[in-house]
Amino acid sequence: MWQPAQRYPDPAIEILDPRFAKYQLMNAAVERLATGFRWAEGPVWFGDGRCLLWSDIPNDRVLRWDEETGAVSQFRKPSNFANGHTRDRQGRLLSCEHGTRRVTRTEYDGSITVILDRFEGKRLNSPNDIVVKSDDSIWFTDPPFGILGHYEGHAAEPELPTNVYRVDGRTGEATVVAGEVDRPNGLCFSPDESRLYVVESGSTPRRIRVFDLSADGQRLENDRVFVQADPEGAPDGFRCDVDGNLWAGWGTGEGRDGVMVFAPDATPIGRIALPERCANLCFGGPARNRLFMAASQSLYALYVNTQGAPGG
Repeated sequence: MWQPAQRYPDPAIEILDPRFAKYQLMNAAVERLATGFRWAEGPVWFGDGRCLLWSDIPNDRVLRWDEETGAVSQFRKPSNFANGHTRDRQGRLLSCEHGTRRVTRTEYDGSITVILDRFEGKRLNSPNDIVVKSDDSIWFTDPPFGILGHYEGHAAEPELPTNVYRVDGRTGEATVVAGEVDRPNGLCFSPDESRLYVVESGSTPRRIRVFDLSADGQRLENDRVFVQADPEGAPDGFRCDVDGNLWAGWGTGEGRDGVMVFAPDATPIGRIALPERCANLCFGGPARNRLFMAASQSLYALYVNTQGAPGG
């Protein structure tokens, strides 16, 4: 049972390293904005609409939370079992769809453009998470989770390996930038776009890998492990703040659910405890200083003393 903090500072916010102290607002607490979902995922902030969109995958819908009123409404149903979302540098919604096994863009007039649904003539698996680089290229992961059954998509046999893709923003050409990550999941760029972080969900235990960007910014190199989770830990989706700290959705199990925060040197510096496993998160609000957390059956938020990096 969710119980909000009755006093400040909120005991759900834990400082693991002194570097995290400056990011905690002593008079801000974790808030539960909404609940009643089956599996909340893929939050994305729309500042011009003062709203947050996120997916409720098994219910095949995208929901909308209004900042002014706190009202929750249905943005899109069916959503083709949409999972991760982001905005491109022109402000348009990009979505990963399990059901149709594709990445789409919602145009200003509401029409849908397919960014990619096949590679070398074969269907994608089930695009999961997505980010956009400053050169307008679109990067996304393609694990098989949406085709493993009928709960978050449609059961099917995979036709491609579980790749990480880059789609050129000018030509639309798709390339595999990482083909050796077993079931890639969440991904994000460092603020200066010199690094790409990727969750490897197929490893036991799970881990976060990090790559350097090539000089032309189009390829990945110098693959290495950034964080190795403990045997019961499960990183999922994440975003960076402007200082390069990685704020990662985390689970599973009592005492592990919530958000873990890692410094650029991979040191765990902070933790936000939630009563549910956090699948994904984003920064939003007028100053991009509010952390929105999609966690299992609920949506949570916390004001923090930093801002989200662009492109998330």
